[in-house]
This record gives sequence, C-alpha cells and structure tokens, in this order.
Amino acid sequence: MKDSVDLDAVQIRFSLNGEWQQLSVPTNQLLLGLLREGFGLTSVRASCDRGVCGVCTVLVDDEPVAACSTFAFDVDGSRVETVEGQTTPGSLSPVQRAFVECGGMQCGFCTPGMVMLTTGLLRHTPDPGPELARRWISSSICRCTGYQMILESVRRAGELLRDGESRA
Repeated sequence: MKDSVDLDAVQIRFSLNGEWQQLSVPTNQLLLGLLREGFGLTSVRASCDRGVCGVCTVLVDDEPVAACSTFAFDVDGSRVETVEGQTTPGSLSPVQRAFVECGGMQCGFCTPGMVMLTTGLLRHTPDPGPELARRWISSSICRCTGYQMILESVRRAGELLRDGESRA
C-alpha cells in the first residue's frame, strides 16, 4: 500500500532568523499564524488581518511583507526575518537602539512592524531622505504618535549604521 499524500498540506523549507526550517504546512496556513503559534515569535502581531496596518510586518528576502496576508507556502526557499532575529541575547540592533534613544515607541504595539520596516528601508537605502522615510513608514499605522519620533528613530538608525554599528 502506498503512503498517503496529504493534499491539504505542502512541504516548505525557509530560513527563519538565520536558521533553516523544513516542515509541512496546511495550504491555508498564513505566515502570521505559523510564526506566532508554530515558532512562538510573538513580535509578529495581528491587528487588521487585511495587510494594511503594518503591525505584522516581517522581512522576506529583505522586503517588508504583511504576515497576516501571506501564505506560509509563499516563503518556501526564502529568508524570513522577525524582530527576534535582529539581535543577540542582551543586545539591541542599531534600529532597535535608535527607537529606544529617540522614543520611537509609545505603547509598543506597532513597534516590531516599524522596526522591520526601518530595517528593510535601510538595507535598500542606507541614507534615506525624510520623504522616502516618511513613505516607507506610512505603510504602518501608529495610533499613539504623530510619527515625528518614529521618523527621528529612522534617521538615527541610519546614522548608527553609517557610523559602523552592525548590519540592519
């Protein structure tokens, strides 16, 4: 008798915060659920469940994506990064450090998404002007600030990276 094949699941292999993972996922599994429930990465948060608020932003091959509207099978063969992958225990990444220094977080709910957006931006454009930074950050909704401290955090993170801090 042949082994049965689960037509409702697919095998995927992807790098998660620098470590390769291989697993079977249901075809309707969203990346958000896989990261939160499957791997315990609680920085990836649910809010709008429509891919428009930016709270669940992660990087897939250095590009920001909404984990709430990305199927898990879409990351097969890709590099996925969350806030948990940005640091080593006991240290902050330059982007996280900038958010702390500049008060770029209020309640903290949107902060992981903002950190990942900023990381993606600075990988693409190490010295973004204010208008480019504003465009990138505007894809994430913060209900607590007027974005000024967040934009200052983006500027400061760029400075830290250009001054030789470790990679964004």
